[in-house]
Amino acid sequence: MKLYETLAAELAQSIQDGVLRLGDRLPSVRQASSSREVSPSTVFQAYYLLEARGLIRARERSGYYVAIGAQTLPPEPQQASQPNEDSATVDISELVFEVLESAKMREVVPLGSAFPSPLLFPMARLAKVMASSVQQLDPWSSVDDLTPGNPQLRRQIALRYLADGLHVQPDEIVITNGALDALNLCLMAVTRPGDAVLVESPTFYAALQSLERNGLRAIEVPTHPREGIDLTALARVLEKHQPKACWLMTNFQNPLGSLMSDEKKRDLVELLGRHDIPLIEDDVYGELYFGDKRPAPAKAFDTKGLVMHCSSFSKCLAPGYRVGWAVPGRYTRAVARHKLTTTLAASAPAQAALVAYLEKGGYDRHLRQLRHTLAVQQTQFMEAIARYFPAGTQATRPKGGYFLWVELPNNIDALSLHKQALAQGISIAPGPIFSAHHGFTNCIRLNYGHTWDARTEAALATLGQLVAQNL
Repeated sequence: MKLYETLAAELAQSIQDGVLRLGDRLPSVRQASSSREVSPSTVFQAYYLLEARGLIRARERSGYYVAIGAQTLPPEPQQASQPNEDSATVDISELVFEVLESAKMREVVPLGSAFPSPLLFPMARLAKVMASSVQQLDPWSSVDDLTPGNPQLRRQIALRYLADGLHVQPDEIVITNGALDALNLCLMAVTRPGDAVLVESPTFYAALQSLERNGLRAIEVPTHPREGIDLTALARVLEKHQPKACWLMTNFQNPLGSLMSDEKKRDLVELLGRHDIPLIEDDVYGELYFGDKRPAPAKAFDTKGLVMHCSSFSKCLAPGYRVGWAVPGRYTRAVARHKLTTTLAASAPAQAALVAYLEKGGYDRHLRQLRHTLAVQQTQFMEAIARYFPAGTQATRPKGGYFLWVELPNNIDALSLHKQALAQGISIAPGPIFSAHHGFTNCIRLNYGHTWDARTEAALATLGQLVAQNL
């Protein structure tokens, strides 16, 4: 552990033990540097890390203060979901379209949005890089890069895997039109209409829409709000239904924000391997971690080529560029063929721009700032929920991503709350869109990836009042 990490850990323990309490001022950088006999840079790094974790907050010209205490947070949900484990025909798209159409209006506070604020990304720099790279674009690239994608981009992605300890060859990567294209192509490669696919409960609504569009049945498996899918329940469902695939998010799951441990990921891959069932791993939030290092994907424990790892640059660097990828393992050829007969190729200019940006450096610096911003905003949202929402409200505390899963008192109707909030200019994502059985009727997903300001706080206060009025 580095010196600044040791200092940060000691201060975090003091906050947890109540030695440092909510609102207490921390020693100045100069004072801490002198008393601890470390450099000011070490103290600053420690304070920056604690701020990224939401434990302290800087006040302009005043210093750092303890920002969070046990009394300032809503309680966490403690129980795994209990879905109907029978396979179900999926009919969710109309409800999803009805709910999400509202999140696109600029005048609406986008707590129900699926995307972080575009202001968090280096769009101006990307635009300059694209203007330059397009001028140098080889005309033959429109033919040469058709299905697998730009070779330089695949090499850059392979280098990112290598930095995280995964050995992925560039020719194992298929560039796609965003992560959803990658996920859909993987799904098409391993299923046929009428097959059953395992999903978490709750699960990302786009996964349900993909199953619906492909004529597939969903089997929802109990999932814990902190630890991810219940492997005991998964083993039981595998024996009962013999599904053709499993679609999961192991890192910062949407909508729960749950994070599976490395041990649990390893057990998951071994369990699916015994049944020879492919895992379609949606890992679009993996770079948005608040800890010391990126959590490993399930792909890191794959020895049989059964894990089809999918990700993109949309959530961490370049929204709107629609550049994602898949590492489909033993199914690489099948995925490439499906791409050739469907979307054919990803945007050549967008791929070239990303290559130029990644080669010039600065991506990791951008990611550090993005993670810091999201971690601070998560704390602000959680404090607001504790302040404005009625007793009985529970909220998850994800270690990454930008979603909070909020469980409201049992008699709250999330769909009705959605309509009432929208009338007040606030969008939310109600729980029923995250279930093939339209469950989670008293739950909502909130997006803390947009700027924290007076408008956002007022929206949360209004939302809390609406919940209280519906009790």
